[in-house]
Amino acid sequence: MTTVLEALNCALLAAMDADENVILLGEDILDPYGGAFKVTRGCSEAHPDRVILTPISEAGLAGIASGMALRGLRPVLEIMFGDFTTLLADQIINHMTKFRWMYNDSVDLPLVIRTPMGGRRGYGPTHSQSLEKLYLGVPGLTVLAPVSLAILPAGRDGPGPLLQQAILGTNSPVLFIENKLQYLQTVSGLSDLSEFDVRVEFSADDTAKLYPIYRLTIKGAPEPKITLAAYGAMADLTREAVIRLAYEKEIFSELVLPTRLAPFRLEGILDSVGHTGALLTVEEGTRTLGWGAEVLARVSEIPGIGLKRSARIAAQDLPVPASPVLEASVLPQVDTIIEQVQKMV
Repeated sequence: MTTVLEALNCALLAAMDADENVILLGEDILDPYGGAFKVTRGCSEAHPDRVILTPISEAGLAGIASGMALRGLRPVLEIMFGDFTTLLADQIINHMTKFRWMYNDSVDLPLVIRTPMGGRRGYGPTHSQSLEKLYLGVPGLTVLAPVSLAILPAGRDGPGPLLQQAILGTNSPVLFIENKLQYLQTVSGLSDLSEFDVRVEFSADDTAKLYPIYRLTIKGAPEPKITLAAYGAMADLTREAVIRLAYEKEIFSELVLPTRLAPFRLEGILDSVGHTGALLTVEEGTRTLGWGAEVLARVSEIPGIGLKRSARIAAQDLPVPASPVLEASVLPQVDTIIEQVQKMV
């Protein structure tokens, strides 16, 4: 069984093997430490001249990575905790995503920023946030969030291939969100999804690169009454809720799991909502002005979609506590999802 951490690590090594222009930058990423969450383990041993240990200056190293990308390299920048992306917001919003427009589309900027988001590990208010919503409206930035699934025969749609494709196949900046809970989860295949009928769809971005959307429906169930949409680690919690709702409450639903958060492409969600008429979004970031709010707004704007009921589940608009009990009260749980679905159905 391959964990998400191992899949991401293999993707980094494979990308570096495939293209000598792939450069890895970050804090404490050299072996034997291999990064705070060990995703870069083995990279400096395999490619010692292309793994660069940086000072603790997120804004500075993001600027250096942008310059590398402009000169034809393919830098992969690890930010140790997603909370620290606020320190490179200026580089993301005012620089790397603007250069193609400023220079009349005469330059490429193939840069991937990897970072772990999320709580549930007791790290406290400044190391447990899910801040990806801050970047979903930045023009020119692709935001990806893998789920722990790889269900095509070659596994080409799982977390590792998604990262490798972002590194080698995209010529614009990418923010790649890895939830901390995912690292030790195993990459699920069809045998792990025996309760579900599975559909995998792909959405294309402006450069015709494809990113998967998973649709899971309980096998042999009546028509689903509600669509649930989630991403990242919340996909697994929502999947557990879907199973419990079916077997304990006889409430059947369809689960849609996009891996690309921006630019927004809602085809998989729209198709599902078209026959359920109800939509519940689930995310770990704070509720106000989040991913779910934007998804619900966009779906409600579609003429004739037939959306009759909608709601969103997210973290409370509070800092994430270090206390496990208090942290659990702030972040959404499986029971939270089940209770909300029961109210809607």
